[in-house]
Amino acid sequence: MRYTVYHLTHFRYDAPVSESVMEVRMQPRTESVQRCLRFELTTSPRSRVFAYQDPEGNVVHHFDVPARHRELLVVAESVVEFVSEISIPECCEATEWQVLDEPATRERFVEYLEPSHFARPTEALLAFGRELGLSRDVDPLTLLRRLKRQIYESFAYAQGSTRVDSPIDEALAARRGVCQDFAHVMIALVRGLGIPCRYVSGYLFHRHAGDERSVDGASHAWVEAWLPSLGWLGLDPTNRTLAGDRHIRVAVGRDYHDVPPTRGAFKGNARSELGVTVRVQTTDAPIAPSDVMPALYWSAPEPEAGTALFDDEQEQQQQQQ
Repeated sequence: MRYTVYHLTHFRYDAPVSESVMEVRMQPRTESVQRCLRFELTTSPRSRVFAYQDPEGNVVHHFDVPARHRELLVVAESVVEFVSEISIPECCEATEWQVLDEPATRERFVEYLEPSHFARPTEALLAFGRELGLSRDVDPLTLLRRLKRQIYESFAYAQGSTRVDSPIDEALAARRGVCQDFAHVMIALVRGLGIPCRYVSGYLFHRHAGDERSVDGASHAWVEAWLPSLGWLGLDPTNRTLAGDRHIRVAVGRDYHDVPPTRGAFKGNARSELGVTVRVQTTDAPIAPSDVMPALYWSAPEPEAGTALFDDEQEQQQQQQ
């Protein structure tokens, strides 16, 4: 299966700004299951783009626009091919709990077992775990499959119900959220069971059928849990499915805070508005601009008067807008 991904990010400012600095995580990973055949990142105003790979193997692009400007466009175009599909069993051996508890395992995956910025064991999360009857009563894989389903059934999918920086308690209190929230809830619960778990930022090709609740228009997020017999296993609680050949992996981290599609800052006392368009197709040809849906926009908080540097955290919430 081959996909073409078009990801447009449009920043608009109500006053001129300068010295925009941006890091971008939009290039799909190349690994055993998927290959990024082509990636192109362009900006307007034009800028020189640098790329590096972080310790987790994520490709990060960095650029700056020193001149004054009132809008900034970032366009990422990718062609991704899935070269194999992994068969996942229904269950695994219960003895895998013993391997997960070994000191060597816990030391190896310590960063994916400890609380992180958005995935924390709050009182609300612990209460939710008790509500679900979460325990090691079955093998780890069966438990992960069950938890994925329970999160899907416990929350309503609601665009705009949370913000990019919302803590998990907001989604837990309202019992609604977007894929970013569901991923953080699942990560925190899975880590509490002693299973390494991490956040995956990427894209999803939609079939618009069955249990899928997310829709086209923005990047997607799911989780990966590590099991001794399978390695990293992708689970998508938003759509009650295992991650497969429709889930295009871009970046992995402890939670969203590690891998936002965009993060940046600019100099100036201006209010920013962020618009995002994402389109994923099965095709051998690039996506024509005429095929791309209009961007959806939302505004950042108004800066305080006299602010010299507004850290716009120009971040895109992963919610399938």
